Amino acid sequence: MPERKGIYFVSDVHLGLEVGDPADREARFVAFLRSIPAGTTQALYLLGDIWDFWYEYKYVVPKGYVRVFAALTELMDAGVEVYFMAGNHDLWCFRYFEELGIRILRQPYFFEADGKRFCVGHGDGLGPVPFGYRLMHGVFSNRVAQALFSTLHPTLAFGLARAWSRRNRLSHPPYRFRGAQEPLYRFAETYAREHPVDYFIFGHYHAQVDLTLPSGARLLMAESWIGDSPYWYWDGISVFLGHSKKIE
Repeated sequence: MPERKGIYFVSDVHLGLEVGDPADREARFVAFLRSIPAGTTQALYLLGDIWDFWYEYKYVVPKGYVRVFAALTELMDAGVEVYFMAGNHDLWCFRYFEELGIRILRQPYFFEADGKRFCVGHGDGLGPVPFGYRLMHGVFSNRVAQALFSTLHPTLAFGLARAWSRRNRLSHPPYRFRGAQEPLYRFAETYAREHPVDYFIFGHYHAQVDLTLPSGARLLMAESWIGDSPYWYWDGISVFLGHSKKIE
């Protein structure tokens, strides 16, 4: 039996976002999941914003995504460990994913593989981010605010959230990562000064980034799946950027 060395990292699929072709985006993601060679893969890290909006009520979860969960279940049944780290769009996951066998992690998360040390996460909220963003994230994470939101009927709640997300996405131009000026860059650089890390892998910014920090660590991010199908892959020696094949 070949040794399981492969590790996949994917973020910002934004399933359900009503921009572009949502059905095509979901089909591409399912095809990517089913293309992962389970026999040589040890783990898949879902680094947030896999769903454009996810909210779990006590007895209700978003409808659809049956093929996505089926593909994830097939990977786990084959021995691949699947980890999920919430993004700013799908942070309201509570117990459903764990009931499926997906392990929930909190950022920043550190682990070692083949003698290399990784730091992974969605990326939002790390480093000296503006106060306004911290305040908004604090409200969204507040249990009282979540309980109040849960009093809304799912049809109303999901409709409002999806309309807001779509309007927000269409009103903002593509983001350009500003390198050393970014809070996430500063977080990684500061942490790497005192701790050995070889790879920082994040999402959130929807920008392709492969920068070498002063410490020698690599800071890696990929664009969203709204236009393409990018992912990062560790083969036991190095990390490289891959793209899932288009659906014909």
